[in-house]
Amino acid sequence: MIHQMSFAELNEREKSILRYIIQQFILTASPVGSRNITKRYDLGISPATVRNIMSDLEESGFIDHPHTSAGRIPTDKGYRFYVDSLMNVQAIDNNEKKMIDKEFESKLDETDELLKVTSNILSKITRQLACVTYPKLETGALEKLQIISLSSTRILVVMSIKGGLVKTITIEFASEIKEFQISAVQNLLNERLSGLSFKEIRATFSERFKDVHEDQKAIIRLFLNSADKVFKDVRSSDGVYITGAKNVIQQPEFDDPERFQSVIELIEDKDIIVHILDKTEDMNSDNVYISIGKENEDQKLLDYSLITKEYKIGDVSGHLGIIGPKRMEYSKVIAIVDYVAKMLTETLKNEIMK
Repeated sequence: MIHQMSFAELNEREKSILRYIIQQFILTASPVGSRNITKRYDLGISPATVRNIMSDLEESGFIDHPHTSAGRIPTDKGYRFYVDSLMNVQAIDNNEKKMIDKEFESKLDETDELLKVTSNILSKITRQLACVTYPKLETGALEKLQIISLSSTRILVVMSIKGGLVKTITIEFASEIKEFQISAVQNLLNERLSGLSFKEIRATFSERFKDVHEDQKAIIRLFLNSADKVFKDVRSSDGVYITGAKNVIQQPEFDDPERFQSVIELIEDKDIIVHILDKTEDMNSDNVYISIGKENEDQKLLDYSLITKEYKIGDVSGHLGIIGPKRMEYSKVIAIVDYVAKMLTETLKNEIMK
């Protein structure tokens, strides 16, 4: 029976060898052999000793042995240990910081435009696939609701959320509605719902409107019947900005046609990205979230790492981050994602206070 080393059981020499293998592989994209390590790093031990350590690390699942090479490559377990315990967390590069600051200093009044620019910044600097999700409106406070007549049986409901966000939805009526009814209902809805979150509105809507005037009952009933649809934040592929496809496909990993196809499918199926980013909501919002390979729990993301962080706009939040091959400069990318999230939050906060 092979004894499997746990994370805690790695000694300092084993940790050093694992760190060197991962750093070298990130740098070159080529499997790393014992001679690579002894030539590049002054370890004071022979290639044979390094080989033995590498063999132990392989048996324990930290590195793997591709069939076509004598060298080793990191596994998901190896990358996870590297990120959690071996990596030196670096500060963001000063030139990159200046570049990011300059982009955020641009006069961008629209939230949508700012999120697109943020995605572009991330992909440009990290050379990975960048994604920014539109904020979830569920916890945001309703500031104002406007009803616009589209026809005698159709209305457009425009809901402004505190922080400058907007949700629109079209509602159909079975019978004709009058202009004076719309105006009265709009005033009533604003009077009784303003300041509440979507969640609170759905839970208390019927109670708040049980005493309405007969003229308004038909429209209010329609809002009541549609409350789960009207006052619900439905996330879709339209709510995520993805940039940087060219950056990713230029990396050596995508010389393999199957992997090239997988990244194209990923870009085309944005719902996967929305779903995986939504799953990070339960994590500590102050920290950068890192998910590697199998941890992503989606077949299409097995060859990728995801590095994300929450950003805030008033009472609501969204996520931004990058998706790229597991072989990436984690320390650099983590620092960039962290800083961009802080800058986006700060910029949105300043926009609200204007």
